[in-house]
Amino acid sequence: MTTLDHKVDFAVVLSVTKANPNGDPLNGNRPRQNYDGHGEISDVAIKRKIRNRLQDMGESIFVQSNDRNTDHLKSLRERADANPELQKLLKTKNSSNEDFASIACQEWIDVRSFGQVFAFKGSGSGSGVSVGVRGPVSIHTATSVAPIDITSMQITKSVNSEPGKEKGSDTMGMKHRVDFGVYVFYGSINTQLAEKTGFTNEDAKKIKQTLITLFENDASAARPEGSMEVNKVYWWEHNSKLGQYSSAKVHRLLEVKQMVEEPRSINDYNITLNELEGLKVDVLDGL
Repeated sequence: MTTLDHKVDFAVVLSVTKANPNGDPLNGNRPRQNYDGHGEISDVAIKRKIRNRLQDMGESIFVQSNDRNTDHLKSLRERADANPELQKLLKTKNSSNEDFASIACQEWIDVRSFGQVFAFKGSGSGSGVSVGVRGPVSIHTATSVAPIDITSMQITKSVNSEPGKEKGSDTMGMKHRVDFGVYVFYGSINTQLAEKTGFTNEDAKKIKQTLITLFENDASAARPEGSMEVNKVYWWEHNSKLGQYSSAKVHRLLEVKQMVEEPRSINDYNITLNELEGLKVDVLDGL
C-alpha cells in the first residue's frame, strides 16, 4: 500500500437533538460549553468514536475502551506484550525506540493515525521503552455554531442498590441534555508525519468512512439512537504533499450560520461552501 502522497483537510457538520454529546466530569457531567455558551465536543471524544468505528470495520486498535474490548486484554501494556516482536524488544536491554514505534504503527491503525505515547518498564533485564509517536491525523474540538440551551432534569431510582436499605424511589440524580445544536469540527492529515508512521492512502479512505458513519453503534442513555447525526462531511484533497493552501484557509471555506433566532433543525441553518482555485472537495452526506 502507498504511503499518503497528498495533504488532506476535512470538516464535519453534525447535529445534536435532546442528547448529551460530551459530558464534562468537572461540571456534573453537563454538556461541555465554552465561556461564550457555545457547546463543545472534545477532540479526544471524537477520536474515541473514530477508533470505535474503525474497530467495527475490523481494524486492529491499540487504545480500546473497556466496553468495546475485543481481545480480552485489560491494559495497554498487556496489548503490547501480546505482540511477539514488541514483547521481544521490551525484554531486550538495549532496545530501539524507533523499532518499537515502527512495529506499533504497522500493527495498530490508531497508532499510525493519531500517534501514541508508549512508556513501559522493561521485563527482567530489559530496559523498557519510552517513546512518543506523532500521528498525521489531527482533529479540532467541535464547537456549536450558536450558544446551546441545556435542559436539566431530576431523575429517581425506584429500587435499592443494596439489601437492607430504607431509601428507594427518593434517591435523586440529575440528567442533562442539549435540546438542539449544530456543531462543526475540522481536521487535517499531514503527509510528512504519514511517512514516519506508514499511514497510507487506504488508511485515509478508512478515516473518511468513519466520519460519515461517526455515530453508528454509539447509542447510550445520554445519546439515544438517532439523537446524534452527521449532516455533511467535506473532504479536500490537495494535489501535493505540502498542499496548495494552508489548513486554516481551507477550513474557512465552510460557513455555517443560523437563519432563525431559535433553530430547531439543520434546515434552520445556512451552509455555504466557498472555493479555492485548483482545490477539489468531496461533499458527502452522513449516514
